[in-house]
Amino acid sequence: MDRAQKEKVVEELGQIFESSGVVVVAHYAGLTVAEMQDLRARMREAGGSVRVAKNKLAKIALEGKPAASIAELLTGMTVLTYSEDPVAAAKVAEKYAKDNDKFVILGGAMGETALDPAGVKAVASMPSREELIASIVGCIGAPASNIAGAIGAPASNIASILSTIEERAEAA
Repeated sequence: MDRAQKEKVVEELGQIFESSGVVVVAHYAGLTVAEMQDLRARMREAGGSVRVAKNKLAKIALEGKPAASIAELLTGMTVLTYSEDPVAAAKVAEKYAKDNDKFVILGGAMGETALDPAGVKAVASMPSREELIASIVGCIGAPASNIAGAIGAPASNIASILSTIEERAEAA
């Protein structure tokens, strides 16, 4: 790899560290090509990406970036999983680590916040952006349906009372 290629890789990694909601660092020693492709496919489905890069280049790219705290994790055979959604990459990485013992999460970063393996697990347990939007929409919609039910209820109560009175009048 010549100097121009290295500079390009450093620039790409810098973009990743700058724009990602979460970056997870893991060891992947012993993973087969098929297992790595499976990880990439799962990450792509969730809206994230997987990147393998030389640790030295990744450390250079981290200088001055919000995720600079993860530089110490970059030792050995490391892989970066990242996504704009602050939860997606952590969820996929955590699930993949449960399924595959060769994939070991070392930690990560969420903006300027450094995450240890337990922190990555905590982030993975949070609801995703889509889940949060759905719950907010549900909360907003619930009061409206309650109001509609409350408005409609007195009318049905009045109608049942009137029919009861009418039945009594007919019986008498």
